[in-house]
Amino acid sequence: QVQLVESGGGLVQAGGSLRLSCAASGRTFSSYTMGWFRQAPGKEREFVAGITWGGGRTAYPDSVKGRFTISKDNAKNTVYLQMNSLKPEDTAVYYCAADLGPLRSRAGEYKYWGQGTQVTVSS
Repeated sequence: QVQLVESGGGLVQAGGSLRLSCAASGRTFSSYTMGWFRQAPGKEREFVAGITWGGGRTAYPDSVKGRFTISKDNAKNTVYLQMNSLKPEDTAVYYCAADLGPLRSRAGEYKYWGQGTQVTVSS
């Protein structure tokens, strides 16, 4: 059973930084893709970063490119999302997701999800 546990959310002022963590367990993740998504009230779940566990290939949408960085620690089975230059529009619940296969950005293509962590950016 795959388990994903996010942490690191909180309240930050605009322009500040946060680092989210996603601790993964229950599998050998070398063939998995990991993704970070966010969902604001009344909006669809949005892809913000992805990484392939084996090769470390990454992807970002234009809305966060240059501000967010996804990385992984193989020894700790943990994926991170470093978020810099945060904006009020980054406010959302952030979710970690995982599934076998190549890097992809659609929420419906990920089987495993964490519970989410709230990020609030004040202006």
